[in-house]
Amino acid sequence: MNKKVVIVISTYNERENIQELLLRILDLKTSEHLILLVVDDDSPDGTADAVSSLAQRKKDIHLLVRKGKRGRGSAGIEGFKKALTLHPHYVLEMDADLSHRPEEIPRLLKAIDKCDVAIGSRFVPGGRDAERNIRRKFITFLVRYFLRFYLKIPAKDVSSGFRCFREEVLEKIDLDSLKSEGPSLVQEILYKAFLLGYKIEEVPITFQDRKKGETKLTLSTLFKTFLFNWRLKKRTRASLSEKGR
Repeated sequence: MNKKVVIVISTYNERENIQELLLRILDLKTSEHLILLVVDDDSPDGTADAVSSLAQRKKDIHLLVRKGKRGRGSAGIEGFKKALTLHPHYVLEMDADLSHRPEEIPRLLKAIDKCDVAIGSRFVPGGRDAERNIRRKFITFLVRYFLRFYLKIPAKDVSSGFRCFREEVLEKIDLDSLKSEGPSLVQEILYKAFLLGYKIEEVPITFQDRKKGETKLTLSTLFKTFLFNWRLKKRTRASLSEKGR
């Protein structure tokens, strides 16, 4: 029996990218059964309609539309919760803007056989951070440097949102306890998995800047992410300590 993998993709105004992404994933030749779950924040550009029309022809595409509530953090949490109801062996997450190449999914699936969390990394040998401007690369460097040495997570690309988890990892970290409302969800989950003793491995990927649509990553969002992670260490350790009593 093929192992089931649920791929969670959070979207907001990604109509220009989403159908190409989904079709490229479905075209992959893997031994795993891939199920695609798009979590859309009621995009005004009609992203959900584009997904829905494709889902009518492709049975492995699922759509979850969130009304009134928006944000990368809460969308990710709801997506993971929905994914777990499908009883997968693994849950994989990736961005919708084609910055994460679908053709590199098999690398993550191969790695997850020998670890608990597999990260698509720009900063291990063979990885690349392509076509991004110097300003974005510098900000990424500062965030990565701070998180690696402050949180002590044994990974070089701690801000990568291209990752694969064993089902038990997401069950154990308690999704209802997560506090992130934005992109900091990436670090919150990774840090919690690290504290719980799960094995983390990185595989090289090439990150490409989006070609279509507009980025949602603003300086304000970056500052909020930095501030959240500054508080994350103490709060998470205290929470896990309380549960261990």
